[in-house]
Amino acid sequence: MANATELKLGQKLNEGKTKQIFELVDEPGHVLVQSKDQITAGNAVRKDQMEGKAAIANKTTSCVFKLLQDAGFKTAFVRQHSETAFVASRCEMIPIEWVCRRIATGSFLKRNPGVKEGYRFTPLKMEMFFKDDANNDPQWSEEQLLAAGFELAGLTIGRCEVDIMSKSTVAIFEVLEKAWATQDCTLVDMKIEFGVNVTTKEIVLADVIDNDSWRLWPAGDRSQQKDKQVYRDLKEVTPEAMQMVKRNFEWVAERVKLLLESQVKGRVVVLMGSTSDVAHCEKIRKACGSYGIPCHLRVNSAHKGPDETLRIKAEYEGDGVPTIFVAVAGRSNGLGPVMSGNTAYPVINCPPITPDWGAQDIWSSLRMPSGLGCSTVLSPEAAAQFAAQILGLNDHLVWVKLRASMLNTWISLKQADKKLQECSL
Repeated sequence: MANATELKLGQKLNEGKTKQIFELVDEPGHVLVQSKDQITAGNAVRKDQMEGKAAIANKTTSCVFKLLQDAGFKTAFVRQHSETAFVASRCEMIPIEWVCRRIATGSFLKRNPGVKEGYRFTPLKMEMFFKDDANNDPQWSEEQLLAAGFELAGLTIGRCEVDIMSKSTVAIFEVLEKAWATQDCTLVDMKIEFGVNVTTKEIVLADVIDNDSWRLWPAGDRSQQKDKQVYRDLKEVTPEAMQMVKRNFEWVAERVKLLLESQVKGRVVVLMGSTSDVAHCEKIRKACGSYGIPCHLRVNSAHKGPDETLRIKAEYEGDGVPTIFVAVAGRSNGLGPVMSGNTAYPVINCPPITPDWGAQDIWSSLRMPSGLGCSTVLSPEAAAQFAAQILGLNDHLVWVKLRASMLNTWISLKQADKKLQECSL
């Protein structure tokens, strides 16, 4: 076990077909997840050793969880420890596999005769399966899951928790689908698992997400599939066939690193009419930072220096970086209209509203001459979010942060509602 001597391992907590989990003596609440060089199919009816698989699987999982954590999803992943192991928060696992499908294939077709392979699910199709190898992991309904009344780490899995896992599964799939699309690769379907963090008592994405967890079709072409289905489909397991399977797994592990890189990096340029607006503009810059978007602050008045306004505009248009201009000007807003009339880039008005003439001043941002397309957003944070939504159309790393933020807002409301109901009872 590479680098295992750096950590003091306690008892083995669990061992599955492809990994072992060890208690960490010096890190209470954490475990070591150690991958194996074993590949299986059909509940281990077929199983083989594949040298190097542990390192490939660990690299894939670590990259995927880093992408999700950076986006803002709650996961059990803490850090990659070695080539073949990572450290995670200790969880009590919920014995359900959540499966999300974009394209109909595999077992779905067997269970739903008449549906043609390639049928596209919009919205996504979600299913759940109870982890029970002896009974081939039977499909469950939400009602069965609720009736089971699982209690894990002191948390009862009820309506609120089931809804959180359901919504999270869809959001996680959409994020990974968006990320894989940057590599011209279709995420066909995926399975994930959740656990209850024994320390925080929160439901978090747990276990692993590697090439056993999904179907990937480069260019949307099943004949080019790179996932474990290639192994499942083998008529005979030969050394040559296993080398082909390994090459596919290596292809995925190399490409998955690219999911952490932005394909098109954009920026926001905030133009303020006066330094008295700096505090307002700093709120925009801080909010942009939460989406990983660079934000530049500049000072200029379109009324007092229109030539300089256009020079600054040209400076940012000339390097080819996708740019959103935000005009911050009180009283009579000339910045937004002048910028909008002289650039093809998006312009957002975000005027600082004062208590004296604010109600009147806002009209200079709202009522534009014909031919101008700048929008007006009053909240600095909302202006940054609007800019992020525009840039996120072409930058998946911005988009995934927006998607995770939507989910986390929904979860907060769901949990608040649960607490309120408990108090009422």
